[in-house]
Amino acid sequence: MFWEKKAAPQPDLAHLTVADAKVGDTLSVLGAADDLSDLDFTVDRRDAYEAGSKQWFEVSGTWRDRRVFLEVHTGDNTEVLGNFDGRRLTLDDFGLSEDNMGELDQRQNQSDFIDFEGKFWLYRFSREMGLFTEGHSTGNGLYAWQFEEQGGKRVINVRKFEGEPFQAAIWVRVETSDITVFRGA
Repeated sequence: MFWEKKAAPQPDLAHLTVADAKVGDTLSVLGAADDLSDLDFTVDRRDAYEAGSKQWFEVSGTWRDRRVFLEVHTGDNTEVLGNFDGRRLTLDDFGLSEDNMGELDQRQNQSDFIDFEGKFWLYRFSREMGLFTEGHSTGNGLYAWQFEEQGGKRVINVRKFEGEPFQAAIWVRVETSDITVFRGA
């Protein structure tokens, strides 16, 4: 009858994408493990980020006793970065200081670079961001810098929360077709 409510359309569970990932889902990333096997983890956290008008999210879980992350930028083309190696780096690892980071931010010059592990990492941007953890009504502010490996698929993200030391990690670009999403219960 015309007064009956129609059920909301159900997601096609056979064709979920990383953009559909939520807490409780299991994600499998093709060949992303250290030994090139698949990296499988159950999402136990989903955080949202925003910087100006840009918004994206990050899902994470544990794999082999380390926390792994996927940063997902949706839009015309979904872009994904993965943090799988578990290393937590400091400015000392890059030969940088807090003053250096301030200078990079002030210049906003994409010709700037750092030399790390025998590779050049090109400065891409630095900006203020907001981090919103799912289930919490307020967010946290942070400042972030990004460097892209010259001729490679990796990026270095450096993050600074107020009152905390600088944190850095290496992320790698992941093809969306290499990620399978299994809906959790």
